[in-house]
Amino acid sequence: MGRCDIPMLPIVDAVISVDRIEEAAGLIDPVFLHSPQFDCAPLSDRLGVETILKVETVNPIRSFKGRGADYLLHRLTADKDQRRIVCASAGNFGQGMAYACRSRGRKITVFAARNANSLKVERMRTLGAHIELTGDDFDEAKDAAREHARKNGDLYIEDGRIGAIAEGAGTIARELTEAKEPLDAVFVPLGNGSLVNGIGTWLKRHSPQTKIIAVCAQDSPSMAISFEKGEPAVAPSTSIADGIAVRVPIQEAVAAMQHTVDEVMLVPDDEMLAWMRHLHTDAGLVIEPAGAAGIAAIAQSRGHHKFARVGAILTGGNLTQKQMEEWL
Repeated sequence: MGRCDIPMLPIVDAVISVDRIEEAAGLIDPVFLHSPQFDCAPLSDRLGVETILKVETVNPIRSFKGRGADYLLHRLTADKDQRRIVCASAGNFGQGMAYACRSRGRKITVFAARNANSLKVERMRTLGAHIELTGDDFDEAKDAAREHARKNGDLYIEDGRIGAIAEGAGTIARELTEAKEPLDAVFVPLGNGSLVNGIGTWLKRHSPQTKIIAVCAQDSPSMAISFEKGEPAVAPSTSIADGIAVRVPIQEAVAAMQHTVDEVMLVPDDEMLAWMRHLHTDAGLVIEPAGAAGIAAIAQSRGHHKFARVGAILTGGNLTQKQMEEWL
């Protein structure tokens, strides 16, 4: 059966609202809000442009995903929908959903690929999620989650398709615009699209001079191809950056990007790794590959753009001990 056979959200749809981003800023669990944002002088000197780091790793799940998950669960609680929640995740979104569900006494099953980051999987379990490991990549796990929800009458949640998740993520942009000086551009890692669409929705209204540059992994280019075509385009995904390793794009996210994104860049895995190390050396931060994508793109853009002040969203910092030893 198709997507229309899955129980859908009665009031939370794909539309992203500036007003609901404002609402989300007053409702999301404070542990995820007002993350550090600062100019790291050594890193800015290395990049050759003043770079404001928005650090989304200093919270209980070490990623930005808690914002959208918590706001979504607020909306669902208001709607009195108490069905078991099912979703798929490479690890960070699942942690956000598990954290939000635990705080509200909701049951959740998270599907992840068999080769998913073991640290992220264990943390989802610790947060109370039931974990199903299936499929060779995130998109195969997503297919299994969708079918499981259909068979069991559970509530299937798809990151990238639901406006409330993007609205929660959009609170990051709201915080960026609280600074006295506007940004010439903001560089945003691009996975399923909730983050960049939430950020773009807010900035297009409140800081229209700021360019929104989404960043894909060169070895997982489906969202970049889809943006250029204006419609979803499946492409192979082999990047080590699991947070942005998308093979099958979401139609609603691609459609929204036509109004929220100015440009999509591709960065290779080795550049993400190099800038992870610079972030560790210059800023003392442990950032995963997807989280460093924006910094890698800033470095790559130096010969193409003349920005004076840019922002980079450092989206996650969940690395296994082995990954830290090999990559940092």
